[in-house]
Amino acid sequence: MEVLRTVTELRQWSRLSRCTAASTIGLVPTMGALHAGHASLIRAARASCSHAAVSIFVNPTQFGPREDFARYPRSFDADCALAASEGAHVLFAPAVDELYPNGPDSTFVEIPCLSNRLDGASRPGHFRGVATVVAKLLIASEPDRAFFGQKDAAQVAVVRRLTADLRLAVEIVACPIVRDPDGLALSSRNAYLTPAERGRALILSRAIRQVESLVAQGERRAAMLIASAHGVFACEPEVRIDYVALVDWSTLEPVEIAVPGTLFAVAAWAGSTRLIDNSILN
Repeated sequence: MEVLRTVTELRQWSRLSRCTAASTIGLVPTMGALHAGHASLIRAARASCSHAAVSIFVNPTQFGPREDFARYPRSFDADCALAASEGAHVLFAPAVDELYPNGPDSTFVEIPCLSNRLDGASRPGHFRGVATVVAKLLIASEPDRAFFGQKDAAQVAVVRRLTADLRLAVEIVACPIVRDPDGLALSSRNAYLTPAERGRALILSRAIRQVESLVAQGERRAAMLIASAHGVFACEPEVRIDYVALVDWSTLEPVEIAVPGTLFAVAAWAGSTRLIDNSILN
């Protein structure tokens, strides 16, 4: 596996990789601190594309002024080892000034109709940063497909709208959430949790399972599903709810009745760590 540091190197690799008409490129954008969830994305890229690229970039523009940019987990050597073991062909790890040569506020991409919903409401400016860096990565690498985890479902909606509006020739693939055996959705931020906080954080997946069970029994009313999830959260009063929502996955707008493909999403604080989880209801 080759490690690339500049956009020029990434573009050269992308163009050389298209040696035949059948050659395809899959991109897995990450912020590093790779875990089994990221590994599943790399495997998905390898399974459906002839070449797989992984990017590692802790993007400063998607962090708020009091968020965890400085302490976000960084484990570059271990990340390289995991990406290589899963068959990635290249790992793109640029410096900040490589992706933002004129500063982070010089040029940005924003999707106003989505940016203030779900995580965007809690983290102003977050999705502007996400859209900007993903656009830069897609333009630089020109992939046929880009792979994201369903855990970041609102981010997936933003990126899909971005690629549709800018007419970028890339398919956005959302891969299933990977969980620990106890149900906790894998996240790089899980490393922040104390053992006690991690135990309490399981309430997120319990709320998800409760709603899935009700839907399987025929309940479709958003008010009832949301109230049921709040009842589950009440069992862990030390976990602070950020949002519990039933939304259309493409628009992130609230819905009153669940239909197949509706997104049920939760966000909550376990100690000082904000966690998210969701389910695509069927």
